Amino acid sequence: MLIEGENLEVLRVLQKSYYGKVKMIYIDPPYNTGNDSFVYPDNYSETLDEYQRRTGEKNEAGYLNKQSLWKKNSKESGQYHSAWLSMMYPRLYLARNLLRDDGVIFISIDDNEAANLKVLCDEVFGAENFIANVVWQKKYSTKADSKNFSESHEFLICYGKSTSAQIKGLPRSESQEATYKNPDADHRGPWASDNLLRTEARDYAIFPIAAPNGQEYWPPEGSSWRFNREKVKELIADNRIWFGEAGNSKPRLKRFRSDVREAIPPQTIWTFDQVGHTDEGTKQLAELFGGTRSPFSHPKPTRLLQRVFQIASGENDILLDFFAGSGSTAQAVMDLNLADGGNRQCICVQMPEVLDEDSEAYKAGYRTIADITRARIDKVIAKLQAEHPDKTADLACAHFTLAPSNFKVWRGDANSTEALREQLQLFQSAEKQATDTQDQPDQTAMLAELLLKHGLGALGVHAISKPKQLVGVTIYRVRMPDDRDMWLCFEPYTEALKTEITKAKPAKVVMLNSCFVGPKADELLSNLQLELAGLEIGLTVI
Repeated sequence: MLIEGENLEVLRVLQKSYYGKVKMIYIDPPYNTGNDSFVYPDNYSETLDEYQRRTGEKNEAGYLNKQSLWKKNSKESGQYHSAWLSMMYPRLYLARNLLRDDGVIFISIDDNEAANLKVLCDEVFGAENFIANVVWQKKYSTKADSKNFSESHEFLICYGKSTSAQIKGLPRSESQEATYKNPDADHRGPWASDNLLRTEARDYAIFPIAAPNGQEYWPPEGSSWRFNREKVKELIADNRIWFGEAGNSKPRLKRFRSDVREAIPPQTIWTFDQVGHTDEGTKQLAELFGGTRSPFSHPKPTRLLQRVFQIASGENDILLDFFAGSGSTAQAVMDLNLADGGNRQCICVQMPEVLDEDSEAYKAGYRTIADITRARIDKVIAKLQAEHPDKTADLACAHFTLAPSNFKVWRGDANSTEALREQLQLFQSAEKQATDTQDQPDQTAMLAELLLKHGLGALGVHAISKPKQLVGVTIYRVRMPDDRDMWLCFEPYTEALKTEITKAKPAKVVMLNSCFVGPKADELLSNLQLELAGLEIGLTVI
């Protein structure tokens, strides 16, 4: 699912439907280099629409104006770090709400704000929930014109929602498995030899160990054995010390394959040969768009993100990225699902930041970063479906745009008789009039909004069968988490529709007040409420 809109507002909208449901979050926010731009300040005293109208932050085409909303945060500013942290804090706070108790978040960052981000995350997630600070080698060559050092790394800071969050190991490679053999036919199975020495001298662990041929081995000067004399005797008696096939080699410790984890704990340094580098990400995106130049600068390589999702999510989890950029996260999720047979669902959020007119992407016909995100997802889906038609039949991406509500808002300050009368008259139909040519908003838009308000989430759209025509009325049927159905109807109600509802017996029916028309509208509504209540079918009238 791709949501185009200001990410703080989108995170607020997602709170009810996705509270405590997201297994992992990955974000690649602006690094605050002094050259990037981001949304700041946030205004909490008015709605987003009011704020944008007042400040003129939307142009005639409806796009958010880069020059007004995305403000450059210059290093000369006295609030240089504060502005960035003030932008990040509310987003991380809301994002934490969406995580499951065992959920984790990975944040890409560089040296500009790494230290401040660590302190901020300690406050939002709790210092006790810090998991790791991974160093990613993003470049494979030296930048010759560097002033002091040639910077070749970035960080991925990882926190858990709680102490129940765990990072999974990486699968063992064939070469790693090949180190386990069984030359002495030990009944405990294959094993690998390990060093029996430690690189420090401890008096209690300095003694000779006799091999089967009688030769004694002492630890080299400055070192000692890893165990004391009694423990070594136990290990020899249990056939856990190996002296070679001839019994005349230096003692080694036997590590049985059955005693080690099925997966290998990931290290905190990831090299470019393991997970890719920035040039790989750029080339990957350029090839996908059919050219030699990437329409987006410095995209993350999908191998890097696949590593993150592999160690932090299960095959059926929900993932979130609210700084989606070019859409690397979405592609990485789709590629990983194809590789391991998973069914991960991904929510990507990208602000419609206007592109510079002299950029390659603008010349290619794209107007906002969100346009690039959407185009990349579409191209990846088309590519995977062409290459693997048998595995990608259900692969799809729902596209949403953050917009004002489709329904009117009750004025809480209406306290006079006349004002209340006007409000009641206004709310004979709760939905807004969409355009001069439509009586109400698009039904799909109202449907998505009502799913969110019922806590089902926009991903619930995937659980909806195609709209069905019953007695001349369009019905949307949604399968809820308890495997019961909810029906939604936005068209005029008829007695024939009631008959269909009572036959199907959905758990819940949602209708608009404006569905009940005519001189007996109130009577029709009352009768329907009574009859459905007797059948234990819930009725919600908007």
